[in-house]
Amino acid sequence: MIEFRKLAKTYGPLTAVDELTLAIDEGCVFGFIGRNGAGKTTTIRMMMGLLEPTSGTVVIGGHDIRREPEKAKALTGYLPDHPFLYDKLTAYEFLRFVGGLYGVPEDVRDERSRQLLDDFALTHRASELIETYSHGMKQRLALASALLHEPRVLVLDEPMVGLDPQGALDFRRLLARLAEEGRTIFLSTHSLAVAEELCDRIGVLDRGRLVALGDLAELRERAAAMPSARDLRDLNGSATLESVFLQLIHATEGEW
Repeated sequence: MIEFRKLAKTYGPLTAVDELTLAIDEGCVFGFIGRNGAGKTTTIRMMMGLLEPTSGTVVIGGHDIRREPEKAKALTGYLPDHPFLYDKLTAYEFLRFVGGLYGVPEDVRDERSRQLLDDFALTHRASELIETYSHGMKQRLALASALLHEPRVLVLDEPMVGLDPQGALDFRRLLARLAEEGRTIFLSTHSLAVAEELCDRIGVLDRGRLVALGDLAELRERAAAMPSARDLRDLNGSATLESVFLQLIHATEGEW
């Protein structure tokens, strides 16, 4: 469903993303984790056609984002790290606007808008200006707009930043439901607990390079096999993703 083909981005001598190559199957919830500045958001922006790669490409549903950007984007719903909403519109007006951008027929657009507003517990505020919404409400509306055209792929860049505990819990439940519906979800997050809870496979990015890839069991096995990982081996397979992540990252320090 998603294929990264030697995707790279450089800024002069700085390599932000270093020939990223991986494939994500349809229906997979893929966690994309790494430290600040690892290149996650740069990768996503190239993936969404918002940033021109230096080399390589991304193929979504068989469509090359560089050669067939409209077809690739038609399959994809995107929630950026800082979503832009038109504060002087109501939620209902905003969803109608987004539906028009995607060419959703008017009757279908209106029905889906009503359903999504209900699903995201926004119906009672649908006629109020977005500028009156809390951060959590804006996040829910932004995700609703990403789902309006019923995309097969959902790309989320730090979707839970700034949410309160209840909002974060509701968001995790929503992602779990979307995954059960068979959507392919690409989730970039700093919340390793969320990645551990929801993701089928996880990629670890460090300084633009993919340093580890697999499900949690495979990442645990790799981390436990490292010479400095006695504490992980002693946990008999119960190491958290946080401890595995730190082990994998620290093991690459000497490679730079």
